[in-house]
Amino acid sequence: MSRIAVVPGSFDPVTLGHIDVIGRAANIFDEVHVLVVHNPAKAALLPIAQRVSLIEQSIAEADLPGNIKVTSWSVGLLVDYCTEVGASVIVKGIRSQIDVAYETPMAIVNRNLAGVETVFLLTSPENAHVSSSLVRQVAGLGGDVAPYVPRAVADFLQRG
Repeated sequence: MSRIAVVPGSFDPVTLGHIDVIGRAANIFDEVHVLVVHNPAKAALLPIAQRVSLIEQSIAEADLPGNIKVTSWSVGLLVDYCTEVGASVIVKGIRSQIDVAYETPMAIVNRNLAGVETVFLLTSPENAHVSSSLVRQVAGLGGDVAPYVPRAVADFLQRG
């Protein structure tokens, strides 16, 4: 039986922390879907299609395994996508106890709605302080985001 996992996020933009979690998930599961979703609580910097492209470039740049598919989803619940593709697991990167507190209720609801489990992967210590929000702020003020994002993202934001 093939184990399919979904790594969802707004990825606006994708960071080195995201790439780390995606790569580790790809080493655990047979197939990993990186799912770019719209978060209505956040004002987006990048269009979804651009985020998908930057993730694909970043995965290639990081030489991650070939079992990763990048796509987007804007219709219905995350668990609807999981059901559609046969995924039984959602993978979420966790930076701190604040992330655990935020993600736990969603994990419980996803399990109750569709029997989809959530696996939390701790972010590598060197990325624990990095968030897309922080990257957007630094980039918006003209700062160097290269230490926090894949080269493709840094190049794109500098051209911005």
